[in-house]
Formats: sequence, C-alpha cells, structure tokens
Amino acid sequence: MLLVVDNGSVYTRQLTNFLGETGVLFEKQPPQSLDLNLLTNYDGFILSGRKKNEKKINEINSKIVKYCVKNNVKLLGICYGAEILALTLGGTIRKTPSVQKGNELILILKENSICNDSLNVFESHAFEISKLPNPLVQLAGSENCKYEMIQYEKRPIFGTQFHPEMSKDGNYLIEKFCSL
Repeated sequence: MLLVVDNGSVYTRQLTNFLGETGVLFEKQPPQSLDLNLLTNYDGFILSGRKKNEKKINEINSKIVKYCVKNNVKLLGICYGAEILALTLGGTIRKTPSVQKGNELILILKENSICNDSLNVFESHAFEISKLPNPLVQLAGSENCKYEMIQYEKRPIFGTQFHPEMSKDGNYLIEKFCSL
C-alpha cells in the first residue's frame, strides 16, 4: 500500500486519479492527520507538491524522508517533495529568478530504474534545489533547472522538481516507481 502525502498541491487530484486508473493501492492523507507511528503500514510514499510553506508540514515530511532512508522504503518526492528530500539530508533550496511554469524537456544524465529517456514534463515551481547533499545524486536536468530529478544513491528514493502527474512521460515515470 502506497501513501500519498497531500501537501496541498493543486495537482494532487491528477496524481490520485492516475494512481486509481492504474490500479495502484494507495491512501491519501494530509500530513497533519498522519500518525507517524503507522508508517510501517505502507510500502512506499509519494510526497506531493505544496501551496504554501508551513513549518509543521515540513517537519512531518522530513520525518517521512528520514524513515524511508533509514528503512530503505521507496519514496517519490514531487516538486516540494524533492525539495524537502534535499533539505532533510543537508541540501539547500533557492527562489528561482522567475516562476517556472509550463512544458519542459528533461534530459536524463544518469541511468536509473524509473526512466531512461528524455522526458517531456510539466513544471510549476518558484523554488528549486540549489545544493545537492551527499548521498543524493543528480539523475536529470533541463535548460531551466539543474536538479530536475534526484535519487538517494542506490536506493528507491527519488525526487522530481517537475510534476510527473501532469504529463504522459511523467505518468510513465510514476508507473515505474510504483512497480519497484
């Protein structure tokens, strides 16, 4: 069972609709209602994007990241989810010079288990990862964003700065993640 942590993204509905269409068993919960003692009930997590910055939501998402790293549980952080993955492990984020919104070609720079070819994806973010901490590695980049896709080295823990739930190529990436 997968847990979708709904951090308030306007795109979470597309994500859950897609997961439902593919037959993936999942639950969706906002972080504020999660019982962190029950994380062992799930075999994977998707951290959605967010609308606004809230300290309590950041703390809860960081605890989920730490749980996944410690227990080698699969995780996909989308947009804010990728940023909190990097921040939790010692990275930094920054405000982008302009809001990134629209379609983008993502170039895969390192072989990985969820995508191998360039992707046409949808961007919608005003922040981005600026410093990637060890042991996170860059998997993909674009003309507008260096760290479009990251992975915790050799573990099923990924982050995408883009919104895979909003494009055909991105949906394929989600399917591959779910089948890990």
